[in-house]
Amino acid sequence: MSDRVGIIGIGATQFRSITPDVSYKELMFEAAVKAYDDAGINPRKDVDTFVTCAEDYIEGTSIFDEYVPDQIGAALKPVHTIGGDGLHGIATAFLQLKTGRFDIAVVEAHCKPSNMLTPDGIEACGQDPIYNRPLKLNTHFIAGLEMNRFCYETGVTYDQCAKVVIKNRRNALNNPIAGRAAKLKLNDFKYAESVSCPLTELDIAQPADGAVVIVLANESKVRALKKEPIWVSGIGWCNGTATLESRDWVYLNYVTKAAEMAYKMAGIADPQKDISFAEIDDRYSYKELQHLMALKLCCSCNPGQCVDNGRTEINGEFPVNPSGGALGMGYMYEATGLARLYCAVEQLRGNAGKNQIKNAKTALVQGWRGLPTTSTAVTILNA
Repeated sequence: MSDRVGIIGIGATQFRSITPDVSYKELMFEAAVKAYDDAGINPRKDVDTFVTCAEDYIEGTSIFDEYVPDQIGAALKPVHTIGGDGLHGIATAFLQLKTGRFDIAVVEAHCKPSNMLTPDGIEACGQDPIYNRPLKLNTHFIAGLEMNRFCYETGVTYDQCAKVVIKNRRNALNNPIAGRAAKLKLNDFKYAESVSCPLTELDIAQPADGAVVIVLANESKVRALKKEPIWVSGIGWCNGTATLESRDWVYLNYVTKAAEMAYKMAGIADPQKDISFAEIDDRYSYKELQHLMALKLCCSCNPGQCVDNGRTEINGEFPVNPSGGALGMGYMYEATGLARLYCAVEQLRGNAGKNQIKNAKTALVQGWRGLPTTSTAVTILNA
């Protein structure tokens, strides 16, 4: 096994609700150019392996890695697709580098939902074709059921869920790449359109177009390039049950298992004390609280209290989603976790501007692939 793995370059486009002026390939190219400039490398000469994160069905094409090489400088180089969140791509690149057979790896993820005519129909095809799909239950309906059960079992209130949205979209106001920033008040939720009770339109992260590219290198290459990296000290991943009928709708054991795997690798004994801040999945408002509980990052059996007492604010005891999360940046399918990682690296570098956290040394980044999946990945980063 080789030495440590660090992140030496990051690049991202502006995340926007619609991008009629550019193709997904141009988005990828822009993010790649920025990442390679940040890393100070030439992809054609220096990169050994490339990973792209995409779902063929969403893209509308099969074997998607065939459409990747030109715009990220990977022609005639090893390229393969991971059908998962961008953090699964980071885990893949991390393991490749740890074999000692590669020095530099690149992970790319992008999304252009403004091109999708029937996103609900596409997502429905992820449901069980025998038991669930005939019921024609879209993902937001399922999320509404889960939110209702989660709040009932834990005592989390709908107002506490709303405060998650208010916090994250406010944080996004000072994130230059965020595409869904807004200044909201609790009263706004009284008039929000109901989607699947108790889930409202404001509780759902809205889609955004964008691309992110991350460059990783093993320690010997980091030293040769004289870079100051952000080290990847822990990685964990887990898939839970694939069926709606057999899962726990309150306690996400698969997230806990992924986190424990990452904590063990990173030497994290007490995540609430050893981690400076977290960037976790907030596809829906209640999910931030549900994931906080599963990651063992809250002090109470009711994670909503962390929002009420300001603990998860940027200037709080344990900041959560200072980037704005998916609620504030936009939901980007496979690129969602990678966007969160990008912002965590900026924090650890001290480049987060008005959203900068004091003394940020260690970050947890968690991604979830969205309903109906129970697929997650957790990454621990150190400055």
